[in-house]
Amino acid sequence: MSKNVKVLVYCAVCIALATVTSMIKVFEFPTGGSITLCSMLFAMLPGFFFGPAIGIAAGVAYGILQFIIDPYVLTPVQAILDYVFAFGAFGISGFFASHKNGLRLGYIAACIGRYVFAFLSGWVFFGEYAWEGWNPAAYSAVYNLIYIGAETVITLIILSIPVMSTAIQRTKRSALQ
Repeated sequence: MSKNVKVLVYCAVCIALATVTSMIKVFEFPTGGSITLCSMLFAMLPGFFFGPAIGIAAGVAYGILQFIIDPYVLTPVQAILDYVFAFGAFGISGFFASHKNGLRLGYIAACIGRYVFAFLSGWVFFGEYAWEGWNPAAYSAVYNLIYIGAETVITLIILSIPVMSTAIQRTKRSALQ
């Protein structure tokens, strides 16, 4: 199997796993956003395995798939922030691929990247949903931190189980052979 085909297959599997786990919602907020069963972990793996460029491309592909499955569009700019940039940010994990704790650091960085774009979108486009007495920026900061932060913490707890991290490291080695 050629290297390009192997990379494509691994990315496709990661996107498929992210998509399936995104449908397993631990908690769903009535005005958007949900805590899923580690979907962000699977979405950031292509970057962790193959570097930021491939990770960003896979993240964008995942975002487009999310847009096809469950779109919520107010304006084209909002759609780009929420589906292209926010999910493309999962590729940031690739910058940490060779670090000692690259899996955890890359995951945290990818989640922060997603949070930044979700915050911007929430602030600019969803401010009208701000809780009474809250300005749109504070509302967006807290609202997005609740669901992205919660899933990040849950996934980091799961990654602290040695067998989980070991399995992902083995998969990475297999992907790079």
